[in-house]
Amino acid sequence: MSRLSEINVSFRQLICASIALHGILLAYGHWQDTHLVVKYTDIDYVVFMDAARYITQGLSPYKRATYRYTPLLAHMLTPNIYLNESFGKWIFTGANLLIGVLIQKILRLRGMSESRAVKFNAIWLLNPMVANISTRGNAESVIGAMVLGSFYLIMKRRIGWGAFFYGLSVHFKTYPIIYSIALLVMMDDSYAGTASVESEEEKRRQSQREDKRAKDNIVVRTVKDLVGFITWRRVQFGLLSGGWFFLITGLMYYVYGYEFLFETYLYHVTRKDHRHNFSFWFYNIYLTFTSPTGTLVGVLTFVPQLALVLAIGCCFGKDIFFCAFLQTFAFVAWNKVCTAQYFMWYIVFLPLLIPCLSSNPRLGLRAQGRNMLIGWVVSQGLWLSQAYNLEFLGMNTFWRLFLASGLMYATNVWILVELITGAVYEPIFGERGSIRRVWSTARS
Repeated sequence: MSRLSEINVSFRQLICASIALHGILLAYGHWQDTHLVVKYTDIDYVVFMDAARYITQGLSPYKRATYRYTPLLAHMLTPNIYLNESFGKWIFTGANLLIGVLIQKILRLRGMSESRAVKFNAIWLLNPMVANISTRGNAESVIGAMVLGSFYLIMKRRIGWGAFFYGLSVHFKTYPIIYSIALLVMMDDSYAGTASVESEEEKRRQSQREDKRAKDNIVVRTVKDLVGFITWRRVQFGLLSGGWFFLITGLMYYVYGYEFLFETYLYHVTRKDHRHNFSFWFYNIYLTFTSPTGTLVGVLTFVPQLALVLAIGCCFGKDIFFCAFLQTFAFVAWNKVCTAQYFMWYIVFLPLLIPCLSSNPRLGLRAQGRNMLIGWVVSQGLWLSQAYNLEFLGMNTFWRLFLASGLMYATNVWILVELITGAVYEPIFGERGSIRRVWSTARS
Protein backbone atom coordinates (compact mmCIF):
# COMPACT_ATOMS: atom_id res chain seq x y z
CA MET A 1 0.00 0.00 0.00
CA SER A 2 1.30 3.42 -0.92
CA ARG A 3 2.24 5.98 1.71
CA LEU A 4 -0.52 8.27 0.47
CA SER A 5 -3.22 5.76 1.32
CA GLU A 6 -1.78 5.43 4.85
CA ILE A 7 -2.12 9.14 5.62
CA ASN A 8 -4.98 9.82 8.04
CA VAL A 9 -6.48 13.31 7.86
CA SER A 10 -9.46 14.48 9.89
CA PHE A 11 -12.38 16.24 8.26
CA ARG A 12 -11.52 19.43 10.15
CA GLN A 13 -8.01 19.37 8.70
CA LEU A 14 -9.46 18.82 5.21
CA ILE A 15 -11.78 21.83 5.61
CA CYS A 16 -8.87 23.98 6.80
CA ALA A 17 -6.79 22.90 3.80
CA SER A 18 -9.69 23.73 1.49
CA ILE A 19 -10.10 27.17 3.10
CA ALA A 20 -6.39 27.78 2.60
CA LEU A 21 -6.58 26.72 -1.07
CA HIS A 22 -9.53 29.03 -1.74
CA GLY A 23 -7.88 31.86 0.22
CA ILE A 24 -4.68 31.60 -1.83
CA LEU A 25 -6.64 31.67 -5.08
CA LEU A 26 -8.73 34.65 -3.93
CA ALA A 27 -5.58 36.57 -2.98
CA TYR A 28 -3.85 35.66 -6.23
CA GLY A 29 -6.96 36.59 -8.22
CA HIS A 30 -7.02 40.04 -6.62
CA TRP A 31 -3.33 40.51 -7.50
CA GLN A 32 -3.84 39.37 -11.10
CA ASP A 33 -6.87 41.61 -11.57
CA THR A 34 -4.84 44.56 -10.27
CA HIS A 35 -1.58 44.02 -12.13
CA LEU A 36 -2.19 42.01 -15.31
CA VAL A 37 -4.05 42.73 -18.52
CA VAL A 38 -5.68 39.29 -18.55
CA LYS A 39 -8.07 39.24 -15.58
CA TYR A 40 -8.59 36.36 -13.16
CA THR A 41 -12.22 37.26 -12.44
CA ASP A 42 -14.77 35.65 -14.77
CA ILE A 43 -16.80 37.97 -16.99
CA ASP A 44 -19.95 36.41 -15.49
CA TYR A 45 -19.00 37.88 -12.11
CA VAL A 46 -18.77 41.34 -13.65
CA VAL A 47 -22.26 40.78 -15.05
CA PHE A 48 -23.50 39.73 -11.59
CA MET A 49 -22.02 42.87 -10.00
CA ASP A 50 -23.49 45.20 -12.62
CA ALA A 51 -26.92 43.61 -12.11
CA ALA A 52 -26.54 43.97 -8.33
CA ARG A 53 -25.62 47.65 -8.81
CA TYR A 54 -28.84 48.22 -10.75
CA ILE A 55 -30.75 46.56 -7.90
CA THR A 56 -29.24 49.01 -5.39
CA GLN A 57 -30.40 51.85 -7.65
CA GLY A 58 -33.96 50.57 -7.63
CA LEU A 59 -33.75 49.38 -11.24
CA SER A 60 -34.15 46.00 -12.95
CA PRO A 61 -31.07 43.73 -13.03
CA TYR A 62 -31.92 43.03 -16.67
CA LYS A 63 -30.79 46.52 -17.63
CA ARG A 64 -27.40 44.82 -17.63
CA ALA A 65 -27.03 43.13 -21.04
CA THR A 66 -26.41 39.35 -20.90
CA TYR A 67 -27.72 39.03 -17.32
CA ARG A 68 -29.81 35.88 -17.75
CA TYR A 69 -30.25 34.64 -14.19
CA THR A 70 -32.84 34.94 -11.47
CA PRO A 71 -33.05 38.37 -9.78
CA LEU A 72 -32.43 36.56 -6.48
CA LEU A 73 -28.78 36.12 -7.47
CA ALA A 74 -28.38 39.86 -8.05
CA HIS A 75 -30.10 40.60 -4.73
CA MET A 76 -27.81 38.11 -2.99
CA LEU A 77 -24.75 39.97 -4.30
CA THR A 78 -25.81 43.52 -3.38
CA PRO A 79 -23.21 43.48 -0.54
CA ASN A 80 -20.68 43.58 -3.41
CA ILE A 81 -21.77 47.20 -3.86
CA TYR A 82 -22.21 48.14 -0.21
CA LEU A 83 -19.30 46.25 1.40
CA ASN A 84 -16.69 44.73 -0.88
CA GLU A 85 -16.68 43.62 -4.50
CA SER A 86 -15.29 40.22 -3.47
CA PHE A 87 -18.29 39.41 -1.27
CA GLY A 88 -19.88 37.18 -3.91
CA LYS A 89 -16.69 35.15 -4.27
CA TRP A 90 -16.75 34.52 -0.51
CA ILE A 91 -20.35 33.31 -0.86
CA PHE A 92 -19.38 30.93 -3.67
CA THR A 93 -16.39 29.69 -1.66
CA GLY A 94 -18.66 29.11 1.34
CA ALA A 95 -21.00 27.09 -0.90
CA ASN A 96 -18.03 24.91 -1.91
CA LEU A 97 -17.29 24.23 1.76
CA LEU A 98 -20.96 23.52 2.49
CA ILE A 99 -20.97 20.95 -0.32
CA GLY A 100 -17.96 19.32 1.34
CA VAL A 101 -19.86 19.11 4.64
CA LEU A 102 -22.84 17.51 2.88
CA ILE A 103 -20.64 15.00 1.07
CA GLN A 104 -19.07 13.99 4.38
CA LYS A 105 -22.47 13.56 6.03
CA ILE A 106 -23.82 11.47 3.15
CA LEU A 107 -20.79 9.18 3.04
CA ARG A 108 -20.98 8.69 6.80
CA LEU A 109 -24.72 7.97 6.62
CA ARG A 110 -24.02 5.23 4.10
CA GLY A 111 -21.60 3.56 6.49
CA MET A 112 -18.19 4.89 5.46
CA SER A 113 -15.59 5.58 8.16
CA GLU A 114 -14.57 9.20 8.66
CA SER A 115 -10.98 8.69 7.52
CA ARG A 116 -12.06 6.97 4.30
CA ALA A 117 -14.80 9.53 3.67
CA VAL A 118 -12.26 12.34 4.00
CA LYS A 119 -10.16 10.83 1.19
CA PHE A 120 -13.12 10.75 -1.19
CA ASN A 121 -14.26 14.20 -0.04
CA ALA A 122 -10.86 15.65 -0.96
CA ILE A 123 -11.82 15.06 -4.60
CA TRP A 124 -14.18 18.01 -4.15
CA LEU A 125 -12.68 20.15 -1.40
CA LEU A 126 -9.12 20.11 -2.77
CA ASN A 127 -10.07 20.07 -6.43
CA PRO A 128 -8.15 22.95 -8.08
CA MET A 129 -10.65 23.15 -10.95
CA VAL A 130 -13.59 23.53 -8.57
CA ALA A 131 -11.76 26.10 -6.43
CA ASN A 132 -10.67 28.05 -9.53
CA ILE A 133 -14.17 28.25 -10.98
CA SER A 134 -15.69 29.47 -7.70
CA THR A 135 -12.96 31.98 -6.81
CA ARG A 136 -13.19 33.46 -10.31
CA GLY A 137 -16.77 34.34 -9.46
CA ASN A 138 -18.93 31.61 -10.93
CA ALA A 139 -22.15 30.79 -9.03
CA GLU A 140 -22.46 27.08 -9.89
CA SER A 141 -21.43 26.05 -6.37
CA VAL A 142 -24.54 27.74 -4.95
CA ILE A 143 -26.83 25.62 -7.14
CA GLY A 144 -24.75 22.53 -6.30
CA ALA A 145 -25.16 23.18 -2.57
CA MET A 146 -28.94 23.54 -2.94
CA VAL A 147 -29.24 20.35 -5.01
CA LEU A 148 -27.06 18.23 -2.72
CA GLY A 149 -28.72 19.75 0.34
CA SER A 150 -32.18 18.84 -0.96
CA PHE A 151 -31.02 15.27 -1.67
CA TYR A 152 -29.60 14.96 1.85
CA LEU A 153 -32.79 16.27 3.46
CA ILE A 154 -35.00 13.99 1.36
CA MET A 155 -32.70 11.09 2.22
CA LYS A 156 -33.32 11.96 5.91
CA ARG A 157 -37.09 12.08 5.14
CA ARG A 158 -37.36 15.80 5.81
CA ILE A 159 -39.53 16.24 2.74
CA GLY A 160 -40.71 19.78 3.51
CA TRP A 161 -37.26 21.36 3.65
CA GLY A 162 -35.96 19.06 0.92
CA ALA A 163 -38.77 20.14 -1.40
CA PHE A 164 -38.11 23.81 -0.60
CA PHE A 165 -34.42 23.67 -1.53
CA TYR A 166 -35.14 21.53 -4.58
CA GLY A 167 -37.77 23.99 -5.84
CA LEU A 168 -35.37 26.86 -5.14
CA SER A 169 -32.55 25.15 -7.07
CA VAL A 170 -34.80 24.71 -10.12
CA HIS A 171 -35.76 28.38 -9.88
CA PHE A 172 -32.09 29.40 -9.83
CA LYS A 173 -31.21 27.19 -12.81
CA THR A 174 -33.62 24.88 -14.58
CA TYR A 175 -31.27 21.90 -15.08
CA PRO A 176 -31.98 20.33 -11.62
CA ILE A 177 -35.48 19.50 -12.93
CA ILE A 178 -33.86 16.44 -14.53
CA TYR A 179 -33.56 14.86 -11.05
CA SER A 180 -37.31 14.94 -10.38
CA ILE A 181 -38.10 11.51 -11.87
CA ALA A 182 -35.19 9.92 -9.98
CA LEU A 183 -36.36 11.42 -6.68
CA LEU A 184 -39.87 10.11 -7.28
CA VAL A 185 -38.52 6.63 -8.12
CA MET A 186 -36.52 6.68 -4.87
CA MET A 187 -39.70 7.35 -2.86
CA ASP A 188 -41.02 3.79 -3.10
CA ASP A 189 -42.31 1.54 -0.31
CA SER A 190 -38.79 1.26 1.09
CA TYR A 191 -38.57 5.04 1.45
CA ALA A 192 -41.87 5.04 3.32
CA GLY A 193 -40.53 2.40 5.69
CA THR A 194 -43.09 -0.24 4.78
CA ALA A 195 -42.33 -3.51 6.51
CA SER A 196 -41.78 -6.58 4.37
CA VAL A 197 -44.50 -9.21 4.13
CA GLU A 198 -44.37 -11.48 7.18
CA SER A 199 -47.32 -13.84 7.52
CA GLU A 200 -47.98 -16.81 5.24
CA GLU A 201 -51.46 -15.49 4.50
CA GLU A 202 -50.05 -12.13 3.37
CA LYS A 203 -47.44 -13.91 1.25
CA ARG A 204 -50.15 -16.00 -0.39
CA ARG A 205 -52.26 -12.94 -1.19
CA GLN A 206 -49.21 -11.13 -2.57
CA SER A 207 -48.46 -14.14 -4.79
CA GLN A 208 -52.06 -14.20 -6.05
CA ARG A 209 -51.90 -10.50 -6.92
CA GLU A 210 -48.66 -11.02 -8.84
CA ASP A 211 -50.13 -14.00 -10.74
CA LYS A 212 -53.20 -11.98 -11.66
CA ARG A 213 -51.03 -9.07 -12.81
CA ALA A 214 -48.96 -11.41 -14.99
CA LYS A 215 -52.13 -12.47 -16.85
CA ASP A 216 -53.07 -8.88 -17.69
CA ASN A 217 -52.10 -7.46 -21.07
CA ILE A 218 -49.37 -4.85 -21.32
CA VAL A 219 -51.80 -1.91 -21.41
CA VAL A 220 -53.55 -3.01 -18.20
CA ARG A 221 -50.22 -3.69 -16.47
CA THR A 222 -48.92 -0.26 -17.50
CA VAL A 223 -52.03 1.47 -16.17
CA LYS A 224 -51.81 -0.45 -12.88
CA ASP A 225 -48.13 0.43 -12.54
CA LEU A 226 -48.86 4.11 -13.13
CA VAL A 227 -51.69 4.10 -10.61
CA GLY A 228 -49.51 2.24 -8.09
CA PHE A 229 -46.75 4.80 -8.64
CA ILE A 230 -48.95 7.57 -7.27
CA THR A 231 -48.37 7.57 -3.51
CA TRP A 232 -48.94 10.22 -0.88
CA ARG A 233 -45.22 10.91 -0.37
CA ARG A 234 -44.65 11.39 -4.10
CA VAL A 235 -47.67 13.67 -4.39
CA GLN A 236 -46.56 15.58 -1.28
CA PHE A 237 -43.07 16.13 -2.66
CA GLY A 238 -44.39 17.15 -6.08
CA LEU A 239 -46.86 19.64 -4.64
CA LEU A 240 -44.37 21.15 -2.21
CA SER A 241 -41.39 21.45 -4.57
CA GLY A 242 -43.57 22.62 -7.47
CA GLY A 243 -45.43 25.00 -5.18
CA TRP A 244 -42.22 26.64 -3.96
CA PHE A 245 -40.91 26.93 -7.53
CA PHE A 246 -44.07 28.58 -8.84
CA LEU A 247 -44.40 30.81 -5.77
CA ILE A 248 -40.85 32.20 -6.06
CA THR A 249 -41.00 32.37 -9.87
CA GLY A 250 -44.43 34.02 -9.76
CA LEU A 251 -43.15 36.63 -7.31
CA MET A 252 -40.20 37.44 -9.60
CA TYR A 253 -42.57 37.67 -12.58
CA TYR A 254 -44.83 40.03 -10.64
CA VAL A 255 -41.89 42.33 -9.89
CA TYR A 256 -39.91 42.12 -13.14
CA GLY A 257 -42.49 40.99 -15.72
CA TYR A 258 -41.94 39.10 -18.96
CA GLU A 259 -38.33 40.29 -19.16
CA PHE A 260 -37.51 38.06 -16.19
CA LEU A 261 -39.33 35.08 -17.72
CA PHE A 262 -37.56 35.41 -21.07
CA GLU A 263 -34.04 36.14 -19.85
CA THR A 264 -34.03 33.53 -17.08
CA TYR A 265 -35.81 30.64 -18.82
CA LEU A 266 -37.11 31.09 -22.38
CA TYR A 267 -33.84 32.44 -23.77
CA HIS A 268 -32.03 29.18 -23.00
CA VAL A 269 -34.44 27.13 -25.14
CA THR A 270 -33.38 28.89 -28.34
CA ARG A 271 -29.91 29.96 -27.18
CA LYS A 272 -27.14 29.89 -29.80
CA ASP A 273 -23.50 29.87 -28.73
CA HIS A 274 -20.87 29.16 -31.38
CA ARG A 275 -17.86 30.24 -29.30
CA HIS A 276 -16.40 28.90 -26.03
CA ASN A 277 -18.62 25.86 -26.49
CA PHE A 278 -17.43 22.26 -25.97
CA SER A 279 -20.66 20.88 -27.39
CA PHE A 280 -20.79 18.53 -30.36
CA TRP A 281 -23.54 20.78 -31.77
CA PHE A 282 -21.48 23.98 -31.82
CA TYR A 283 -20.35 23.66 -35.47
CA ASN A 284 -23.91 23.25 -36.70
CA ILE A 285 -24.87 26.30 -34.60
CA TYR A 286 -22.00 28.24 -36.19
CA LEU A 287 -23.00 27.29 -39.74
CA THR A 288 -26.70 28.03 -39.24
CA PHE A 289 -26.35 30.95 -36.81
CA THR A 290 -28.49 33.35 -38.86
CA SER A 291 -30.73 30.68 -40.38
CA PRO A 292 -34.27 29.90 -39.09
CA THR A 293 -33.42 26.19 -39.34
CA GLY A 294 -30.70 26.76 -36.75
CA THR A 295 -33.32 27.63 -34.13
CA LEU A 296 -35.35 24.52 -35.01
CA VAL A 297 -32.28 22.27 -34.74
CA GLY A 298 -31.43 23.93 -31.43
CA VAL A 299 -34.85 23.00 -30.03
CA LEU A 300 -34.75 19.45 -31.45
CA THR A 301 -31.43 18.74 -29.71
CA PHE A 302 -33.38 18.59 -26.44
CA VAL A 303 -35.26 15.45 -27.57
CA PRO A 304 -32.46 12.82 -27.34
CA GLN A 305 -31.01 14.63 -24.33
CA LEU A 306 -34.19 14.55 -22.27
CA ALA A 307 -35.12 11.03 -23.41
CA LEU A 308 -31.77 9.71 -22.14
CA VAL A 309 -32.01 11.60 -18.86
CA LEU A 310 -35.55 10.28 -18.30
CA ALA A 311 -34.51 6.68 -19.02
CA ILE A 312 -31.56 6.89 -16.59
CA GLY A 313 -33.80 8.34 -13.88
CA CYS A 314 -36.33 5.51 -14.24
CA CYS A 315 -33.65 2.79 -14.18
CA PHE A 316 -31.32 4.02 -11.43
CA GLY A 317 -33.40 6.40 -9.32
CA LYS A 318 -33.25 4.27 -6.16
CA ASP A 319 -29.53 5.09 -5.92
CA ILE A 320 -30.10 8.83 -6.21
CA PHE A 321 -26.44 9.94 -6.13
CA PHE A 322 -25.24 7.41 -8.71
CA CYS A 323 -28.27 8.26 -10.83
CA ALA A 324 -27.78 12.03 -10.49
CA PHE A 325 -24.19 11.77 -11.70
CA LEU A 326 -25.23 9.73 -14.75
CA GLN A 327 -28.12 12.08 -15.54
CA THR A 328 -26.00 15.21 -15.21
CA PHE A 329 -23.09 13.74 -17.17
CA ALA A 330 -25.45 12.75 -19.99
CA PHE A 331 -27.26 16.09 -19.88
CA VAL A 332 -24.00 18.05 -20.22
CA ALA A 333 -22.56 15.74 -22.89
CA TRP A 334 -25.69 16.06 -25.06
CA ASN A 335 -26.35 19.75 -24.34
CA LYS A 336 -26.12 22.21 -27.24
CA VAL A 337 -24.11 24.58 -25.03
CA CYS A 338 -21.32 23.38 -22.74
CA THR A 339 -18.69 25.46 -20.94
CA ALA A 340 -16.17 24.54 -18.25
CA GLN A 341 -18.40 25.53 -15.33
CA TYR A 342 -20.99 22.98 -16.47
CA PHE A 343 -18.56 20.26 -15.38
CA MET A 344 -19.16 21.32 -11.77
CA TRP A 345 -22.74 20.11 -12.15
CA TYR A 346 -21.56 16.49 -12.08
CA ILE A 347 -18.20 16.82 -10.30
CA VAL A 348 -20.22 17.57 -7.15
CA PHE A 349 -21.44 13.94 -7.23
CA LEU A 350 -18.02 12.44 -8.02
CA PRO A 351 -16.99 11.71 -4.37
CA LEU A 352 -20.29 9.84 -3.99
CA LEU A 353 -19.79 7.90 -7.23
CA ILE A 354 -16.18 6.77 -6.96
CA PRO A 355 -16.86 4.36 -4.04
CA CYS A 356 -19.24 2.57 -6.44
CA LEU A 357 -16.34 2.19 -8.89
CA SER A 358 -13.61 1.23 -6.45
CA SER A 359 -15.70 -1.63 -5.04
CA ASN A 360 -15.95 -3.20 -8.49
CA PRO A 361 -12.87 -5.26 -9.45
CA ARG A 362 -13.47 -4.65 -13.16
CA LEU A 363 -13.88 -0.91 -12.83
CA GLY A 364 -11.49 0.14 -10.09
CA LEU A 365 -9.75 3.47 -9.65
CA ARG A 366 -6.44 1.98 -10.78
CA ALA A 367 -7.89 0.37 -13.90
CA GLN A 368 -10.73 1.62 -16.04
CA GLY A 369 -11.47 4.61 -13.84
CA ARG A 370 -7.98 5.92 -14.48
CA ASN A 371 -8.38 5.36 -18.22
CA MET A 372 -11.68 7.27 -18.23
CA LEU A 373 -10.09 10.22 -16.41
CA ILE A 374 -7.19 10.30 -18.86
CA GLY A 375 -9.56 10.15 -21.83
CA TRP A 376 -11.69 12.96 -20.38
CA VAL A 377 -8.66 15.21 -19.77
CA VAL A 378 -6.90 14.47 -23.09
CA SER A 379 -10.02 15.07 -25.20
CA GLN A 380 -10.48 18.45 -23.47
CA GLY A 381 -6.82 19.30 -24.00
CA LEU A 382 -7.11 18.68 -27.73
CA TRP A 383 -10.22 20.86 -27.88
CA LEU A 384 -8.55 23.66 -25.91
CA SER A 385 -5.50 23.63 -28.19
CA GLN A 386 -7.70 24.22 -31.24
CA ALA A 387 -9.80 26.79 -29.41
CA TYR A 388 -6.62 28.69 -28.48
CA ASN A 389 -5.56 28.76 -32.14
CA LEU A 390 -8.97 30.13 -33.08
CA GLU A 391 -9.50 32.66 -30.28
CA PHE A 392 -5.98 34.00 -29.71
CA LEU A 393 -4.07 33.32 -32.96
CA GLY A 394 -6.95 34.00 -35.34
CA MET A 395 -6.49 30.73 -37.22
CA ASN A 396 -9.42 29.12 -39.02
CA THR A 397 -9.63 25.94 -36.97
CA PHE A 398 -13.41 25.47 -36.99
CA TRP A 399 -13.24 22.08 -38.73
CA ARG A 400 -10.52 20.77 -36.42
CA LEU A 401 -12.43 22.18 -33.46
CA PHE A 402 -15.49 20.26 -34.63
CA LEU A 403 -13.42 17.05 -34.81
CA ALA A 404 -12.13 17.73 -31.28
CA SER A 405 -15.72 18.24 -30.11
CA GLY A 406 -16.65 14.93 -31.75
CA LEU A 407 -13.80 13.22 -29.90
CA MET A 408 -14.99 14.73 -26.60
CA TYR A 409 -18.53 13.57 -27.33
CA ALA A 410 -17.36 10.01 -28.17
CA THR A 411 -15.24 9.95 -24.99
CA ASN A 412 -18.21 11.03 -22.89
CA VAL A 413 -20.42 8.36 -24.46
CA TRP A 414 -17.77 5.72 -23.73
CA ILE A 415 -17.48 6.88 -20.10
CA LEU A 416 -21.26 6.84 -19.67
CA VAL A 417 -21.53 3.29 -21.05
CA GLU A 418 -18.70 2.08 -18.81
CA LEU A 419 -20.34 3.57 -15.73
CA ILE A 420 -23.77 2.13 -16.49
CA THR A 421 -22.43 -1.35 -17.22
CA GLY A 422 -19.64 -1.50 -14.67
CA ALA A 423 -20.40 0.56 -11.56
CA VAL A 424 -21.99 -0.99 -8.47
CA TYR A 425 -25.64 0.04 -8.18
CA GLU A 426 -26.52 0.50 -4.49
CA PRO A 427 -30.12 1.55 -3.63
CA ILE A 428 -30.28 4.07 -0.80
CA PHE A 429 -32.95 2.30 1.25
CA GLY A 430 -33.43 -1.30 2.36
CA GLU A 431 -36.69 -3.24 2.52
CA ARG A 432 -37.72 -1.80 5.89
CA GLY A 433 -36.88 1.77 4.99
CA SER A 434 -33.51 2.09 6.73
CA ILE A 435 -30.57 3.70 4.93
CA ARG A 436 -28.33 0.92 3.66
CA ARG A 437 -24.83 1.23 5.12
CA VAL A 438 -23.23 -0.10 1.96
CA TRP A 439 -19.67 1.01 2.76
CA SER A 440 -19.47 -0.23 6.34
CA THR A 441 -17.66 -3.39 7.35
CA ALA A 442 -20.97 -5.13 8.05
CA ARG A 443 -23.93 -4.04 5.94
CA SER A 444 -27.21 -3.43 7.67
